[in-house]
Amino acid sequence: MDNDVKGPQEFRNRPTTMSRLRRIAWLLILIADAGFFAWGAMAALLPEYLPGPGGTPILIAGYEGYTHVSWAGLVATSPMTAEFLTLVFRLFGTLCATFGIMGVFIAATAFRRGERWAWWALLVGNTLAYGAPMTYDRLVNAIGPFEMTEYLGIALVYVALAVTTSFLKPKR
Repeated sequence: MDNDVKGPQEFRNRPTTMSRLRRIAWLLILIADAGFFAWGAMAALLPEYLPGPGGTPILIAGYEGYTHVSWAGLVATSPMTAEFLTLVFRLFGTLCATFGIMGVFIAATAFRRGERWAWWALLVGNTLAYGAPMTYDRLVNAIGPFEMTEYLGIALVYVALAVTTSFLKPKR
């Protein structure tokens, strides 16, 4: 038998363009959501070390950008208010980390298998989850190089979802 002729089994096992795109797409989403998880975990556990614009911690840069008052002044005059703001920021980080890990699990399981609900969950979930810190950064005037990774992350997710829209069509 000629080695150039492929049997029916080989054709069935060959990955389709869609399966290759889905493989790349789920990895892009996995990377974006793992990064989002890492950012959220850092914001929850060590907000004073999470870099913002100019190397200033994002919590401090956000407070100063919004109020035009120094963080050191707040700590000196009202330390409990500073602690409360840190607590709220930590909770925000916890929510981001929670979504990030859920996004990783959805991408690595249901989305990877091509389940329609996972596509929609990742679209809506990532839009809302990335939208929150992006909105915060803009409102408090604290956009630096590190914050730009949020734009990169949502772009990766949108590209990955865009190339896999054809699997949403009903199967015949």
